[in-house]
Amino acid sequence: MTMKKTFLIISIFLLSLISIRLVWVFLSAPQEHRNAVQGQIDLRDWDFSSDRVLSLNGQWEFYPHHFLNPSQETTYVNQEKIMLQVPGHWGDALSNTKDPMFGYGSYRLKIQVTPDKDRLYAIRMPSIPSSSELLVNGRLLANAGAPTSHAYSYIARNVPYTASFTTDRSEIEIVIHIANYDDRMAGGLFWPVKLGSEHAINKVVWFSNATQLAVCLILFLHALYTILLYLLGVRQKALLYFACLIVCAIIAILIDDDRLLLVWLPITYEWMYKLYYLSFLGVALFLFHYARQLMPEEFTERSRQGLRIYSIACIIFAVFALLLPVNTIMFADMIHMLMIIIPFLVVPTGALRALRKGNTDAIYLLLGATAFTANVIWGIIKNTGWMEMGYYPIDMVVGFVVFSLFWFKRYFRSAAQTAKLAEQLQKADKQKDDFLVNTSHELRNPLHGILTIAQTVLERDHIADAEKNREQLRLLLSIGKKMSYLLNDLLDITRLKDSTVRLHVVELRIQSVASGVLDMISVMMEGKDVRLVNRIPETLPAVSADENRIIQVMFNLLHNAAKFTEQGTITVEAECKGNLAYISVTDTGIGIDEDTQQIIFESYEQGNTNNMVRASGLGLGLSITKQLVELHQGTVTVRSVPGEGSSFTFTLPLSNGSNDYAASVQQASVPIVYQETAAAMSMNVVEPSTTLAPDRPHILAVDDDPINLNILESVLPAEHYDIVISTSAQDALGMLDTREWDLIIADVMMPHMSGYELSRAIRERYSMTELPILLLTARSRMEDVEAGFLSGANDYVTKPVDAAELRSRVRSLTGIKKSVRERLRMEAAWLQSQIQPHFLFNTLNAVIALSDIDLDRMRNLLHAFADYLRTSFDFQNAEQMISLDHELDLVRAYLWIEQERFGDRLEVIWEVDEGLQLEIPPLSIQPIVENAVRHGISKQPYGGKLWIRIRNEGQYVEISVTDNGIGMDRNTLEHLLDKPQERRSGIGLLNTNQRVKQLYGRGLHIHSAIGHGTTVTFWVKR
Repeated sequence: MTMKKTFLIISIFLLSLISIRLVWVFLSAPQEHRNAVQGQIDLRDWDFSSDRVLSLNGQWEFYPHHFLNPSQETTYVNQEKIMLQVPGHWGDALSNTKDPMFGYGSYRLKIQVTPDKDRLYAIRMPSIPSSSELLVNGRLLANAGAPTSHAYSYIARNVPYTASFTTDRSEIEIVIHIANYDDRMAGGLFWPVKLGSEHAINKVVWFSNATQLAVCLILFLHALYTILLYLLGVRQKALLYFACLIVCAIIAILIDDDRLLLVWLPITYEWMYKLYYLSFLGVALFLFHYARQLMPEEFTERSRQGLRIYSIACIIFAVFALLLPVNTIMFADMIHMLMIIIPFLVVPTGALRALRKGNTDAIYLLLGATAFTANVIWGIIKNTGWMEMGYYPIDMVVGFVVFSLFWFKRYFRSAAQTAKLAEQLQKADKQKDDFLVNTSHELRNPLHGILTIAQTVLERDHIADAEKNREQLRLLLSIGKKMSYLLNDLLDITRLKDSTVRLHVVELRIQSVASGVLDMISVMMEGKDVRLVNRIPETLPAVSADENRIIQVMFNLLHNAAKFTEQGTITVEAECKGNLAYISVTDTGIGIDEDTQQIIFESYEQGNTNNMVRASGLGLGLSITKQLVELHQGTVTVRSVPGEGSSFTFTLPLSNGSNDYAASVQQASVPIVYQETAAAMSMNVVEPSTTLAPDRPHILAVDDDPINLNILESVLPAEHYDIVISTSAQDALGMLDTREWDLIIADVMMPHMSGYELSRAIRERYSMTELPILLLTARSRMEDVEAGFLSGANDYVTKPVDAAELRSRVRSLTGIKKSVRERLRMEAAWLQSQIQPHFLFNTLNAVIALSDIDLDRMRNLLHAFADYLRTSFDFQNAEQMISLDHELDLVRAYLWIEQERFGDRLEVIWEVDEGLQLEIPPLSIQPIVENAVRHGISKQPYGGKLWIRIRNEGQYVEISVTDNGIGMDRNTLEHLLDKPQERRSGIGLLNTNQRVKQLYGRGLHIHSAIGHGTTVTFWVKR
């Protein structure tokens, strides 16, 4: 907060307080003033019934050193009198050079009124030091203490009081006897005497008492909740000081003005002043300590020393106040006033400094102290008698309310911080759970690989497998190193937190470190179209660093890039700027958004994975990297654009001998090193090889970790299984149409699309028997297993899995697929061989009928019928694929017979591209043609047309059968392929749809409308 703004707030606040006080004074001040002259005042025209109160100010008769006796009128004449201004001191009138305020005397005032014996008058006597008594028309009405002419015999008591009376006279004589032998600061009628009707005086007194009690009640509630806050657990000293400050303020209010505490309790004059001194001193002292607790940074050692001295001085003064007589203590009134004023000057100054330093909460202390200071200043003005003012509560209430606002704001901030901390704790708890799950997954994965590879090597007993065994052992070694780095990360995060990591700094060449780490990372890149590029120039000077730690830094950065880069490049570059080497790792991966960049270097943070099912790893790599680089006096920065990639750059100090090394290298003759690793390039082709044996089960393995895929290939040998690997579930979905697959093996935890989502996507196209799915993961909780089966998986195996168990499950699932495929082929052949009786009878009837009409047509019909029977019973129908010509021969034979039967009612139109050499599933076109004739065209009295179209569309051939028969409604069309037909005609569309869908990924596409015919289409890959 700027000083200009601060002064503006303070000015507005102070002006508001002053304005409210002036309005208060104006409203409470008498509307009309009457001043006494020469001891008399005329009130005959004053309306006492208006509830107005009149201050009897002006010239009163004063008789020094004499108590008037109204019953002895002659004493008035014989005694010396002077005129004194009321309110005011009597010091000059007593002629006491030693103690001007000590002495006794009588004040006398005559009031002319309209006689009214029923009018009830009241006089409000102010606090008069140190004793007084009121006489009206010669009658004693009230007193405070007992004034006498000698100090040893008078009784001091300084409290305001009220006296009521009636009179039928036209003149009211008021005589006030006053004696003071204790108060050295004031004497006489220092405050105005008020006159009015009893109702008016009581109203004024009640309002004054009520406002004081209201303020005390408000302050008491503040003290109560402050003490409760302290007792409920917020054990801050500031709360105790604030409560003590409030208690002292309450006592000060009750001991001042109307002195209600003296009215309620039998407190002596001596203890009244002792409480007065102690309460005001307590307000000042506790305000000082309260501010110190709230603004500790503003109290330097020198300030704290001053506060200790001030506190000791207050304690000493309090002890003397308790032990010494009041008239002795009053000699130190100026010291007391100075001690009270000091905190009201120091606290605002400290609050102002705190505001300048950015502590915005200090504004509440500044405003509260300002309100208290204003109240003190107005109190001084009031005590001088310069302005007549009653009790004013606003400044005190505002001051404590503002102080309370400080606590409320702190409470709300604490509540917000507590809620934030609770949220952070919940997040930390979730991170802990995720960390444990991830740790389990990350440890079980390499453990699974090590166990499986070891078991595979042990099971090989052929000498010819020695080279393959060495390859497997190299893979095992790579997995072990990865597991070692993971465990090192777990140890290092604790060491870094405890600052126990020690660097062994040597002169290090980054070129060799980068090359070695790139070789380790290359294993992870198998199956990905990613190049690893080392562009660190040979001329780069050596750096001063711990070799093992820099290897760890490079590995973490490259490993992170490898996880989130599916294609493109991962490049390592370096350059010198000044005395620092800048090393960058740049990838073309998914990138990082702005929010994630702010937290990416925190422990257990893996960024925003909304677009991923799971980011593998523990979330420690980048945090450890940052801390290790900072131990080398370097920095780590990140630049990234979502969808374009990321670049991490860290700095290291150059070695002292690096300049000599750089000078010894001829830059012109040394090219930049371009090391590229493309281990996955040759393996990234997803198209299956056409030279593979057709009887091996085709397995599609999907895992984002190439090491796991290598393990699967070693467990499932190539001589028994044809395995195609994919590191992306999305790529795997695109590969479903490339061939007929017998089994899908998928990891559950993969980026972008999980194994669960992949299973659900496959089940939208294939049933559980058409394409089995085996899920393989390290997660073994019951809810995970259940989620796997609910997503459509046939089986679920947890890691680490026994190799023999995995082979058994794979063999069982591929056997299911094979048996289903054989069943469908045999079902198709069997259904085709079951010639429908009515078709046989109709054909024979047609032959008999033609024998009497046209023998040539009869012979042709018999030849066609024979061809149809021979093709229907052909063993090729049990094969998986047959030639297109063979299928079309069956279709032509069938249509020849039907045309002979229907005559002109059946017209067949052939639209077949020439030169097509194609293999298709047996009995795939004929059932569709038969269905069109029997259920479409023959249902119409006038028959119809049949179009058979076979078109070459590049990689696919489109085969469609169209009729202009009766068509089908939408409901029939929607459920035609969903369930078996209750009555099958010929082979049926369901069997054909299942076989075509298994082979080509898409089944039959049927379009039909009532009265417009039907079109059935399917696509065959060339």
